[in-house]
Amino acid sequence: MQRTASRHLNPFSGQDIRTLISAQASLRADHPYLVWRPFDAPRKVWTYAQFADRVARFAAGLHARGIRAGDRVLVHLDNCPEAIFAWFGCAWMGAVAVTTNARSSSDELTYFAEHAQAVAGITQPKFAQLVASACTGLRWLAVTGDDNGEDAGSNRPGRADAFDAIDADPSTLPARPFDPLAPFSVQYTSGTTSRPKGVLWTHANALWGARINATHETLTAQDVHLVTLPLFHTNAQAYSMLAALWAGATAVVQPRFSASRFWPVSLEERCTWTSLVPFVTRALATVGVPQHQYRLWGSAICEPPTDARYRVKTIGWWGMTETITQGIIGHAHLPNESMSCGLPAPEYEIRIEVDGREAEPGETGELKIRGIRGLSLFAEYLNNPKATTESFDEQGWFITGDRVRLSEAGWIHFADRSKDMLKVGGENVAASEIERVVMTVPGVLETAVVARQHAMLDEVPVVFVTCTSRDPAQRAELVRTIEASCAAALADFKRPREVHVIEDFPRSTLEKIAKAQLRKMLTEQSNET
Repeated sequence: MQRTASRHLNPFSGQDIRTLISAQASLRADHPYLVWRPFDAPRKVWTYAQFADRVARFAAGLHARGIRAGDRVLVHLDNCPEAIFAWFGCAWMGAVAVTTNARSSSDELTYFAEHAQAVAGITQPKFAQLVASACTGLRWLAVTGDDNGEDAGSNRPGRADAFDAIDADPSTLPARPFDPLAPFSVQYTSGTTSRPKGVLWTHANALWGARINATHETLTAQDVHLVTLPLFHTNAQAYSMLAALWAGATAVVQPRFSASRFWPVSLEERCTWTSLVPFVTRALATVGVPQHQYRLWGSAICEPPTDARYRVKTIGWWGMTETITQGIIGHAHLPNESMSCGLPAPEYEIRIEVDGREAEPGETGELKIRGIRGLSLFAEYLNNPKATTESFDEQGWFITGDRVRLSEAGWIHFADRSKDMLKVGGENVAASEIERVVMTVPGVLETAVVARQHAMLDEVPVVFVTCTSRDPAQRAELVRTIEASCAAALADFKRPREVHVIEDFPRSTLEKIAKAQLRKMLTEQSNET
């Protein structure tokens, strides 16, 4: 039985995002909330009072353009202040921002706009033509004055189409009830074998994300949170922007992660917190580590060996767009099991399931999470009741699609996605098991294992790696070493049938390896032969 949030008995009864923004504008009026650090333009700062005013004026500007409560507005932007004003501004006036991956194709944008039934759009000069041609059903399209701080030249919009023209007196906004279960925003999850699903958050979801993320991260009003991850994604939206807003902290936003700019900006802004992905720590290995003021980092794993190099403690965590915050979290002030995601967060129920039973220590199983829909879990998949229903089991557990391992001490380690389980001649093979062996081979930088279809065995494992050498002979030797290592460490049915050395991996959101594209490459190779 799924549990659904009550409108009246709710931690945020009688509230929505306006409540939080207005409270902080009163309590922290002159304190910086948003600091914009573009690469080639001057620094800009908005205090809490200035931020609240800009968001309210944007909301009034939307209403003046015909947007009404419940309407959906496509927001297709790289990191920039306008992405934040648009996201919060839509919610302020009761509209729903549909934030899309800035790397989306024309076909994907068409799907997002049509599926969400978006009535208007907001983008930037370099995407304007793409969005206009892909999303022909929009009533209007507003365009920012620059590309994340870079001069747009002749692509600058005219006054009528300019983002800055979405500006009106907040007193012109009609009264609207403070409903925590009103729709807040939509994000589209990555698709694998089917179209992406639109994850709908309520205002209670957003306030939950603000409060719980700030608690998990131990954020205070003195913290300065560096934001380099994409603002169209849950991590930057909830783990950073909403959490900082709840704590009364400062968010320093950059157009994207830059290894050469990370430390200078961190030092200049006196940053104390950042959320990152493994790619970031790998990239920072190429530059020196100065004396900094970071007290904590947040990432997928607790206290990796690289913490010693960066002289900072990393809190591990696990979460999804559907969970708004982290269902699994490491300790901020106590030791954690290195390389684990952490322990079950007290705000959720966590279950690791093996053949219908709870996993024992040492076992790997399906990760499920239970919370309250519309509060601690997403409200629904937009316009897809079938997918919403099928994502929960009969006991109300949300089926995450992730597999995790329970350590002997009770810590949770990520194993792989369920789709990363290969079926080789009737035997289940975890891609992560092969990947762990491959990563022990000297010279391997990254690896990913996917399945190739096989006439007799159904599927066989194929390894992709990037390496430190460009020499063909050394690469050939690396392949032989990988094959030998797998032969020594794995059962015969788990051994890869092919090893491919590639220049770089295709990437999806947050720089994760896009295994779907690797599978597509194998399919195309098979079709050619």
